[in-house]
Amino acid sequence: MKLLAIYPGTFDPPTLGHADIIERAHQLFDEVIVAVGRNTSKSPLLTVDERIEALKGISKPFANVTVDSFEGLLMDYAKSKGARSVVRGLRAVADFEYEFQIAMVNRKLNPDVDSVFLMTRWEYSYLSSSVVREVALLGGETKDLVPQSVQEILSNAVRRKLSSVD
Repeated sequence: MKLLAIYPGTFDPPTLGHADIIERAHQLFDEVIVAVGRNTSKSPLLTVDERIEALKGISKPFANVTVDSFEGLLMDYAKSKGARSVVRGLRAVADFEYEFQIAMVNRKLNPDVDSVFLMTRWEYSYLSSSVVREVALLGGETKDLVPQSVQEILSNAVRRKLSSVD
């Protein structure tokens, strides 16, 4: 039986922390699907297609990692893919409290899927997509915050956003 895990998120934009979790998850599971959630209640900086492209760039070295997107409940998506695990990254205690709550709801929705938590490397413990978006939109340097494959995609999205504000 193949061990299939889903690493879900909005990934707006994917950070070095996300890349770290992808790299480590690919070593733990036979197959990993990095799944971009399509959440219509949010106004992302990057389009879903840009996030998928960025994540494909990050995942390229790992033959057992694919990138997809989904809408609706994660547990419905996990069931449709035959996944038995959901991978989530943790940075701090605040992450744990939120992720614990979500994991318990997910377990209630589908008791056959377990949540697997990977602690981020300490050098990424401060990093979040919202911080990266803020730095990028205010003209700060992001090369130490996102993988190189994300740089151009992020820069283009920032230019698009700033030109639509003018």
